Amino acid sequence: MTKSAKIALAMKKLLNGIVEFRHKVLPQYREKFAKLALGQNPDTLFITCSDSRVAPNWFASTDPGDLFVIRNVGNLIPSCGEDGHSIADESEAAAIEFAILKLNVTDIIVCGHSDCGAMHALLAGREQIDAPHLRAWLRHGEASLTKLAPDKPGLSRVNQLSQLNVLQQLNHLKSYPIVRERVATNKLKLHGWWFELSAPNVYSYDETTGKFVVIDEKEAQRISSTLSQ
Repeated sequence: MTKSAKIALAMKKLLNGIVEFRHKVLPQYREKFAKLALGQNPDTLFITCSDSRVAPNWFASTDPGDLFVIRNVGNLIPSCGEDGHSIADESEAAAIEFAILKLNVTDIIVCGHSDCGAMHALLAGREQIDAPHLRAWLRHGEASLTKLAPDKPGLSRVNQLSQLNVLQQLNHLKSYPIVRERVATNKLKLHGWWFELSAPNVYSYDETTGKFVVIDEKEAQRISSTLSQ
């Protein structure tokens, strides 16, 4: 198949999907979207990777309007400087401010995933990347490399780094004064999640054990019990 034929096939798939949405999905959600047109009121800011295999609305069974989402390569959040401004461009910082100040979200989730291309690139070394913007962007994940230990049993180095990166980005979030203030007054909670593609399973970081735990019924109940504390 030629390159142009592949492009045409991909676009046809999207167009057919829109037509299917109009006929099969929209009738059930017409009232929902009519309300959403008047404004959004999500409870959660969800920060995840741009990877096409990561679909939070699918694995969390959420509806339109439930999540305010930041997606970028490697689910990275540039730190905030001492002057209260992001050390990088304003995009992620602006979304954080909007989510907290305008939407008043109560939870922020940073969700990494297995076999992450950004983590593979960090392991190989940023200097090996030809694309200048990608090479520069991944500097926000390099702090995670310093915490990488020898392989854990059953966990590859790229997946170990991906989990460490979730925790590192949570630390970056805490560098924002507005985040620290809301966390300190118990108006905001931070969560670290990790999506395993092959299972698929979603894991949550448990600070008491220092481990990522599969979110099953028991773990969901444990997390829920901490939300009101």
